[in-house]
Amino acid sequence: MNVLNHLSVWLSFQLSIIFFIGIPVTLSFWSIRKRNKAVNKLLSIYWKTSILFFISLLLLIGEYNYALLVTNIATLLMTISVWFWNDINDELKEYDFYYALTTTTKVWRWSLSFISLNFLTQSLQNFSCFYIINSTACKIWLQPTSNLYIIIKNLFNFLFGANFTQPIAKFLGLFSLLIYILGLLQWSMIKLPKNGRNSCFSEHGRN
Repeated sequence: MNVLNHLSVWLSFQLSIIFFIGIPVTLSFWSIRKRNKAVNKLLSIYWKTSILFFISLLLLIGEYNYALLVTNIATLLMTISVWFWNDINDELKEYDFYYALTTTTKVWRWSLSFISLNFLTQSLQNFSCFYIINSTACKIWLQPTSNLYIIIKNLFNFLFGANFTQPIAKFLGLFSLLIYILGLLQWSMIKLPKNGRNSCFSEHGRN
């Protein structure tokens, strides 16, 4: 059972690379090429929201106790960000099934929702890891970020000639988290009351 749990967590992280990063990157370039304002706006919002996911990876590298909780909040916000906007949802409904860009975007949104739900389900099986990531039982959540740690460490050493350590990762993660929270609060208090669930993509015209 422990082996299956390790495999399941590892697979969840591999799928997250594909659906949280790989496919959105492809859709972003595709929407720019097709000059599709709705999909381009959707992906723009998604990338701004997904910054929290990358912050959580830094926190996992730094073995911050609440890193897994931040990761799950990030996946939840990412999922909400691709479904939240009424004007984009209405726009996507108008396209024919055979229009590949919007159809792929719709499939990706559902896939993203499924992956996020699966990630949460996996996390809840190790509920104590939400607040004590450093315990032995939670090491399976730290292992998938080990390769990322090596890449960042080598890059940091190449660019700055200094060592990138876990305490540095934790500090950068917490500092970035603070900036992110301040930005989210600003949006919640200023832009959300003003625009509601309108992304305002149509202000720039429709293609």
